[in-house]
Amino acid sequence: MAGHTVSRSSGWARRSQPSWTNILTLFACLACHALASTPDAPEPVETLILDSRSPYRSDNGWVMLSPRDAEEWKQWKKRQNDDKDEKSSSSAKPSVTTTFAIVAGKPTQSSTSSSEAAPSALPTHLDSLASDFEPGSSGDPNACPKFINWFLSTPEFKECYPLSMLLDHSKSFFDAQRSPVTITRTLDATCAANATRCSQYFAQLAQNFTSMDHCGADYAKGTPAMVNTYKAMVAYAPIYSVGCLRDEKTSAYCFANAVANTTSRGNTYLYTLLPFNKSLPGSSVTTCDECTKQTMNIYQASTADRRQQISLTYEGAAKQINLVCGPSFVQETLAPEAVRSWGIRSQVVEWTTFGLIMGVLVWLV
Repeated sequence: MAGHTVSRSSGWARRSQPSWTNILTLFACLACHALASTPDAPEPVETLILDSRSPYRSDNGWVMLSPRDAEEWKQWKKRQNDDKDEKSSSSAKPSVTTTFAIVAGKPTQSSTSSSEAAPSALPTHLDSLASDFEPGSSGDPNACPKFINWFLSTPEFKECYPLSMLLDHSKSFFDAQRSPVTITRTLDATCAANATRCSQYFAQLAQNFTSMDHCGADYAKGTPAMVNTYKAMVAYAPIYSVGCLRDEKTSAYCFANAVANTTSRGNTYLYTLLPFNKSLPGSSVTTCDECTKQTMNIYQASTADRRQQISLTYEGAAKQINLVCGPSFVQETLAPEAVRSWGIRSQVVEWTTFGLIMGVLVWLV
């Protein structure tokens, strides 16, 4: 009995072990089938990954940045540089500039401590004038430089602010021509003057300038700087008139348009050469516009005073312009010579004054 019981137990044990194995195997198969049949699982594909980042050098070496990160990095660097520039400019010490005083012999160098000149400062007259001056009639070697320094500081000269005396021996004016804003402000200043009063002032100043007590010895010697300065004084009125002309279409100064035209210097020569007894270069071509026509009209009227240097160059320039712009674009002849030579100090008598005097004489008779 006992042996029969043991035999049943061992037989059951041998049959039950494979049953558990089958169950586990079946469960694993079901699980694999469920995973394999998941509808959201993507099919495997081959993928090419492109790196769109670019290398940039930072303080710590090279880094790879995406286009968006690179743009942010550039803006950050720009802000840093702007902050540095602002700090350096605010902490800058006053600069030491060198100026030259007009004295006899060679220019005397003197150092002055000053801050940077304001960008809006107007050009200075005769700031590049240098000459070996002759002594005055009294033997004073500084007679001419003293006179120049004196008239440059007078209120009359500053109020007139002559364009004619900026066209030569003024480096600051040469620099000002590169900026349309600065050259316009310069012309605004010169055109704000009372032309009638300033014409009389410079006529008298030119006479005093050539006095042997002042710069007459240098003028008589033919020193270019002194001769050109005298010519600029005499040419104040016509250069004032042409310098203050405006383009009817744009209201801009004709002179400003001329100096801004870097492709052709022909229009500039109308201002810088003709009034100073210098002919137009044969290869120069002027623009056939209203500015050129009105400029030549003013010059033609100015030739009535034969003392004006324009009377020596006008006819040749007019013919040269008409070759390009047409035979009747501008007048080719000089204006009738004005009556002069009588009056105190043989000054030129203006037509209005002449008529007034004649009227008084007739009334007295």
